[in-house]
Amino acid sequence: MRDLVQLDVQAAGPPAELIFGDWYPALRSAELRVGKMTTALLLGVPLVLGRKKDGRLFAMRDLCPHRGIPLSAGWFDGEHVQCKYHGWKFEPCSGQCAEIPSLTSHDSLEPGKIYAGAYPCEERDGFAWVYLPEAGTGRALGELPPVPELPKFSDKYRSAHLMAELPCNVDHGIIGLMDPAHGPFVHQAWWWRSRGSIHEKTKHFEPIEDREHMGRNAGFRMSSHAPSKNSAPYKLLGVYGEDVTTTIDFVLPNRRYETIRAGKKWFASLTTVTPVTASTCRIDVIAAWNVFYHVPFVTPVARFFGAKFVAQDQQTMVQQAQGLRFHPGLMLIDDADKPAKWYFALKQARLKGTGEHPLPGPVTLHWRS
Repeated sequence: MRDLVQLDVQAAGPPAELIFGDWYPALRSAELRVGKMTTALLLGVPLVLGRKKDGRLFAMRDLCPHRGIPLSAGWFDGEHVQCKYHGWKFEPCSGQCAEIPSLTSHDSLEPGKIYAGAYPCEERDGFAWVYLPEAGTGRALGELPPVPELPKFSDKYRSAHLMAELPCNVDHGIIGLMDPAHGPFVHQAWWWRSRGSIHEKTKHFEPIEDREHMGRNAGFRMSSHAPSKNSAPYKLLGVYGEDVTTTIDFVLPNRRYETIRAGKKWFASLTTVTPVTASTCRIDVIAAWNVFYHVPFVTPVARFFGAKFVAQDQQTMVQQAQGLRFHPGLMLIDDADKPAKWYFALKQARLKGTGEHPLPGPVTLHWRS
């Protein structure tokens, strides 16, 4: 499910500090074919990606270490990437140089000791996930954290994907993602909700600790709860009125997991807000479900309504970007903006490698939406 209009907008507002040393979705893996190269920009790093003849994905820094020309301007034969400028060849998964055509028998240079930038790249849920190491750590070797994956609760399910580019930095994208109060205003529609449906809500949160990895996957969870009475999508899923529970997790650096369970019926989504540059980002939503599995046209219908929903967020962020260009002072309030405050505190603790979790324990928040 792709697929919203890609916006041609200028970056707005100040850049955000970025979290390296983690996995990010670069693009949909269906775009990667043997013998073809595709470019992407991730955390400001230019990438060239492709699929080898054996099916493995690769992600290289799109710069030849010799003279800096983009490797994507050259050729890929399914085994090696060759630079267009001087014909240097590289094994793309490791980045190791395999050939320098200009060398003669008088040269002592060993091509195998030269490496182009290459990053771990794995395929999950139809995404090409790329691990970008922290600056100064060199090539990412050894044990890496698990590649993020959408949870699934049965062998048979349907899935869909949505994407939208946002003209704001990743921080604005993430706090917009977790904002609970904008729904009745941004997402007004007969099939969703209206301003008239606003009522007070009470939600319980708990910390997600990760002391073993210095807070790498720290976050917070909206504890398991029954869906809100004004949440029409649960009716569309065919689970409203049953014993339905919803759990929502936010995990650093940028992931929101939502699971809805009703007996054997389930719906799950993984939403990521990925920095493209320090000032722009992209939102990806991958969803899977087993409700209405045998009913025709369910996936196109879900894609249609999901695209409408994400497009409303996208348009709002485009409009917000117009104001952010003037660098206004901003504020976060209790309790509706408390998750945003937690995110900023967790991010700083991750970047600094120190700091306590902002949730001392279970917390109850109240807001109207």
